Amino acid sequence: MKEYRLTDWLPTTKKEVELRGWDELDVILFSGDAYIDHPSFGAAVIGRILEAEGLRVAIVPQPNWRDDLRDFKKLGRPRLFFGISPGCMDSMVNKYTANKRLRSEDAYTPDGRPDMRPEYPSIVYTQILKQIYPNVPVILGGIEASLRRLTHYDYWQDKLRKSILCESKADLLIYGMGEKPIIELAQRMLFNPEVPTDILQTAYISQNVQPQQDDITLFSHEDCVRDKKNQAANFRHIEEESNKYTASRILQKVEEEFVVVNPPYPPMQQEELDRSHELPYTRLPHPKYMNKRIPAYDMIKFSVNIHRGCFGGCAFCTISAHQGKFIVSRSKESILKEVKAIMELPDFKGYLSDLGGPSANMYQMKGMDEAKCRKCKRPSCIHPNICPNLNTDHRPLLDIYRSVDAIPGMKKSFIGSGVRYDLMLHDSKDPAINKAAAEYTRELIVKHVSGRLKVAPEHTSDRVLDVMRKPPFRQFEEFKKQFDRINQEQNLRQQLIPYFISSHPGCNEEDMAELAIITKRLNFQLEQVQDFTPTPMTVATEAWYTGLHPYTLKPIYSAKSSQDKLAQRQFFFWYKPEERKRIIAELKRIGRNDLIKKLYQ
Repeated sequence: MKEYRLTDWLPTTKKEVELRGWDELDVILFSGDAYIDHPSFGAAVIGRILEAEGLRVAIVPQPNWRDDLRDFKKLGRPRLFFGISPGCMDSMVNKYTANKRLRSEDAYTPDGRPDMRPEYPSIVYTQILKQIYPNVPVILGGIEASLRRLTHYDYWQDKLRKSILCESKADLLIYGMGEKPIIELAQRMLFNPEVPTDILQTAYISQNVQPQQDDITLFSHEDCVRDKKNQAANFRHIEEESNKYTASRILQKVEEEFVVVNPPYPPMQQEELDRSHELPYTRLPHPKYMNKRIPAYDMIKFSVNIHRGCFGGCAFCTISAHQGKFIVSRSKESILKEVKAIMELPDFKGYLSDLGGPSANMYQMKGMDEAKCRKCKRPSCIHPNICPNLNTDHRPLLDIYRSVDAIPGMKKSFIGSGVRYDLMLHDSKDPAINKAAAEYTRELIVKHVSGRLKVAPEHTSDRVLDVMRKPPFRQFEEFKKQFDRINQEQNLRQQLIPYFISSHPGCNEEDMAELAIITKRLNFQLEQVQDFTPTPMTVATEAWYTGLHPYTLKPIYSAKSSQDKLAQRQFFFWYKPEERKRIIAELKRIGRNDLIKKLYQ
């Protein structure tokens, strides 16, 4: 076990800055999360990336925004800029349930305290810093800013809001995974204090913009407020440009100004992702949190992220909007190096909790002919069907699993991330790939399940699943058969844990009643369920708000009132005696008396 000193973390106080012998800071980061020096936490990654560029960086985690604002003043003025990282989760999802009730715990805060971050920290922190240091640039980053870079629907305020740049008055917004743009920004500002506006993967506000040939000009914010159809039409462009290899610049007028979103960087190279993961993280919470529990850290401290990006394109998910659809995989050497570092942690008992990513089994999967990918604007590589150009070979992932399990002292590596069974069931033209998929399925179930395997069919209705951009339910049933058969053969008593969503656009009460019947037939009593929560920058949110599907502009139904949402949600719990009376009454109300017998015979 390595002995760490206080100076092995990025400084968080004046005293820690002085311990390093610094009399000035180049960049000061403000984070809505506790400071955990680990590659799963954005502020730590950006801090370490800038440090590797030779800059003097400090982090102020969870500053107090209610008092005399001393946390915002204690480190003074940075030489280059302030950076805002509001947290690993959207602050409003972090704070509120789908029913807009306050959550009792914040997983990214010591002891789970729920009152350590404001709503919309990107806006609150920036406004405070602009008030104290009006001439110091403020740069926004992280998922909250990334998904609010243009006009977006805000579920918690139930209205369309302008780009977060307009409300916060920040100088620049970095969207997506920010390593490459933050390095370029810092390097350029060392020689010129003006904030550049031509860096890829950034957004800014301009009074006058010279449109270029390939620019996409969206309906203005005011047009979207006036007509929901304009907002729906805008979203298709936003999503397509987020998922293209070579994208266009996007312009949107807001009052007399323009929000300008530059195209993203091309996907990272493997060596760049390796470098980001191999920076000198302690992998531990800052010593200031001694003897305090940070739930999010407990969840990930024995896990390894092996790739970035997701080509699933699920309608309700923000991963591709933030990380992109192109998979960037770490090298085997880098992954094994991180596993060995975890094994050095004092409380490691021989079990890895996860060897995964946004989706567990997309490692090293990409287009076989990259030229085709460069022209493609499909938001999903696997919906409505798996792209014939997609390499679905599970052999590189099997090699990772086997190499990790072969390390002396490693008892077991579990897969905690959700797996895509549609990739495992895909019938490729290459028999070797099909053989590897079957091998992967067996090895996953026999060696890498911690008693329960998480999968996300999300619904049973193929019509709803099509809106969700998920595979037909028969594929889940096929996977369940394989799971049950392999468990029986191996004499294992493992559970398949399916995730389902109610009140998703396109879903009605009859769909939920059918879901209850089908999951009953499959002997599930559902636990992992959720009510659809509209979050910025997803197809489902735009459909929910506008009542139109952004790709067809045709009407689509969504349950919106608490009463309608509850009417759908109750079907998850048909097996609870206290729900039976209400469910029977609801089935009678919608004229489906035939389902009462099926559910309660």
